[in-house]
Amino acid sequence: MKRRSRGEGNTMPDYMFLLESRLSPEQRAVMMRVQELAAAMGFNLYLTGGTVRDLITGASLRDLDFTVEGNPSKMARELEKGGAKILEEDEKLRQIEVLFAGDVEGSISAARDDHYVRPGTRPEVRWSTIMEDLRRRDFSLNSIAISLNPASRGLLLDPTNGLSDVERGEVRALTIHSFTNQPVRLLRLLRFSARMGFKPESRTQEWFDLAIERDLHHTITPEDSGEELKAVAREERPTVVLKAWEQNHLLEAVNPNLAKRHPDYEAINRLMKTREDLFTAGFRPRLATPMLLAILGKLKDRELNGVLSKAGYRSADIDKVESFIGEAERSQKELTGKKVNAPIDAYKYLENLSLDQTAYLLAESGNSAALSKIKAYLNKWRPMRSGLSMVSSELATLGMERGAKFDAIVEQVFAIQLTGRGKTPEEREKILRKLSGIKEPPKKKEPPKKVVKPGVGKAEAAEAIAHASAAKAGAAAKTKGKDRGAAKHPPAKAASAHAKSAGGRKSSGRK
Repeated sequence: MKRRSRGEGNTMPDYMFLLESRLSPEQRAVMMRVQELAAAMGFNLYLTGGTVRDLITGASLRDLDFTVEGNPSKMARELEKGGAKILEEDEKLRQIEVLFAGDVEGSISAARDDHYVRPGTRPEVRWSTIMEDLRRRDFSLNSIAISLNPASRGLLLDPTNGLSDVERGEVRALTIHSFTNQPVRLLRLLRFSARMGFKPESRTQEWFDLAIERDLHHTITPEDSGEELKAVAREERPTVVLKAWEQNHLLEAVNPNLAKRHPDYEAINRLMKTREDLFTAGFRPRLATPMLLAILGKLKDRELNGVLSKAGYRSADIDKVESFIGEAERSQKELTGKKVNAPIDAYKYLENLSLDQTAYLLAESGNSAALSKIKAYLNKWRPMRSGLSMVSSELATLGMERGAKFDAIVEQVFAIQLTGRGKTPEEREKILRKLSGIKEPPKKKEPPKKVVKPGVGKAEAAEAIAHASAAKAGAAAKTKGKDRGAAKHPPAKAASAHAKSAGGRKSSGRK
């Protein structure tokens, strides 16, 4: 893709094609819906931040982050009517975390400008244009946007020249006061650098070192460090981020107890392996809760509660985290009980089990029966389920009309297949005929075929039959001719015998 030093000059079709080709069908549907709402409400709409950054770098598009020039609350309410869930809303900053329809995660935020009276003070929030919003952000690679407006759809906005930094593999802070204004950016710099394999830009590294010398990392608020803890639990490779924090002595800024006991890297690695298995099986797991528990795995229960409380977690969220393991253990007990002994019952149970709990059991359970069913579900049963369209086609070919009974029979066949039967088309046809009551058509009687010796072709066989018929006819004619000759000319011996007999009678008469 051809790029210029300023993003505004890039050709629009390139980025829209790249965007649409990288989005999942669910993400594409969400983007179209948000575009429709923004147009109906008269808001200018942009994709921003991590979505654009990951699009450019080729990373997986995990979230859809939208920015509007206006208040997004009304949009969020309309999205809720279509099945979206509001996960968290900051009314002061007009920032809303959303789980869109189709389990697509993302956010909708208002374009704003943070005005600091002097460095290090609380900013005054002003509602602004998209260009001002991009310039007030933390790093240049997060300050890029793609327009989703009808007149400029696909236009890349890059006022801080972040594309060049991405191409160089650098993370660049936008101002010398970046860490002074928001010390949590010290953690964020290391998180982005570790995740992407980038290095801090030279001046940014100098500003980082100066901030550490001034002990700015000790001024990070618990709420800000809690947001970073949540963010690292959602990373695809949390280990590299956590070790970068440890190496720079910043884990203590997240929580002193965590710095003292260290993250449970073995538990993290087990869960990362499980995440890869789930990706292979066709899932898009985030695993934020089990990963958070893995990170904090070496803490005692009281310490865990303290970390979450200081990190600004709400009581409902703390309860969710603390009760997670108990719920997973109950799920394991049910999975190995009599009620889900049959494969079809185990399939239905696992289909409704949360992906977080499935992943946790895969990573931490020592119960062979439970693990066997989970692995069968991921590697055999779900692929088998995707092949039911073939069963439907076979049933339709037999002549059954589609409807409730048709669907019920297909489900019955699936349950039978889970037991190992119905693998071949012939087996499935017998099963389908039995379940549907459709009998086989009567077989047509065929005339008996003449036996032909092996190795003899049809032409040779016909010729042989003709020769045999001719020979038989010739023999018959010859026999008939002999019979006629015998009648006219008796054999000599017979004539001689006749003559002697006559002579004897004459001699006898003379005597």
